Amino acid sequence: MMADHILPNAMLGILGGGQLGRMFTMAARAMGYRVTVLDPDPDSPAGGLADVHICSKYDDPGALQMLVDTCAAITTEFENVPAESMRFLQSRMRVSPSAECVSIAQDRIKEKRYISNAGLGVAPFLAIEKADDLAQDMSGHLPGILKIARLGYDGKGQIRVQTADEVKAAWQQMGSKPCVLEQMLDLQTEISVIVTRSSADEVNTFPVAENQHESGILDISIVPARVPEAIAEQARQMALQLAQALDYIGVLAVEFFVLQDNTLLINEIAPRPHNSGHYTIDACLTSQFEQQVRAMCALPPGDTHLLSPVAMVNLLGDIWRDDEPAWDKLLSEPHAKLHLYGKKEARIGRKMGHFNVLADNADSALQQAVALKDALKQ
Repeated sequence: MMADHILPNAMLGILGGGQLGRMFTMAARAMGYRVTVLDPDPDSPAGGLADVHICSKYDDPGALQMLVDTCAAITTEFENVPAESMRFLQSRMRVSPSAECVSIAQDRIKEKRYISNAGLGVAPFLAIEKADDLAQDMSGHLPGILKIARLGYDGKGQIRVQTADEVKAAWQQMGSKPCVLEQMLDLQTEISVIVTRSSADEVNTFPVAENQHESGILDISIVPARVPEAIAEQARQMALQLAQALDYIGVLAVEFFVLQDNTLLINEIAPRPHNSGHYTIDACLTSQFEQQVRAMCALPPGDTHLLSPVAMVNLLGDIWRDDEPAWDKLLSEPHAKLHLYGKKEARIGRKMGHFNVLADNADSALQQAVALKDALKQ
């Protein structure tokens, strides 16, 4: 049953103080809410902006009780929060998304089975949970990618494999932990849809994003996606169908493979705002982070109208080198919007920020975004 609306000046709690928590905090505070962040890192990007930063582990009983005592609702910025912590909070207060939805997204095996059982397509896969599973016939799934079932992200915990022997070696390299062997597919492109669902009757989607990756990490998102409208509409409908099947409350990101024959398969889901939705901060009437606030407060989703074609570029620690990137080049471009996450240390592959470039059309936005990205490296 839906709770009554939670209105400004209420305290909202979020598990996780990374960049998604930081952007959630900024959106919530702009709307007049107060924010408590639970994150064990004293320098977390969100902690410094929040009204309260509880610097404790995610399963600390005292910290969880403090959230119960002071917050009107709880959300999360990442899926690897302990499920027991989510369940503890959920038994005492409004939590969105639910502990069950988060636990499904935590585990690739559980996730793929759930999506498949919901009648939606996924890439052909085999679960390899124990040594005996290595004896199954893998020929239909090779060449493939072996992905660790839990705690893998941004290309981490993935190994490409050609043969059954390589699968065995890769599984051992992963510490003999549960994995998914996923068939390599001939992709045309990758796209994503972000759904906001406050209730069964209050649900909408953002415009479809076209995503380009480098080394397993999102590099650029282009909106509107340069795919036929029929494919974009099918992706929206599949994402809505999955949100309905999960009885999901909150912001849900659904990533898709578009095959050469235009078949759409769901790659994975994220029970939170998503990197490919950062374009919404500057290019949509409502951002994905405002939507996260609205859904957890039982308010209807805001309008997702695209105000301008846009390209979003991730800024990784790679471009810092010995000095700060050439920000003056980016900031002198009036159509570019810079967002830095306040992380103290730049590391290779670490997401340090992003920028959005707004233009008259998607191709122009992409062209300008790539030129600016190259300029930052000089």
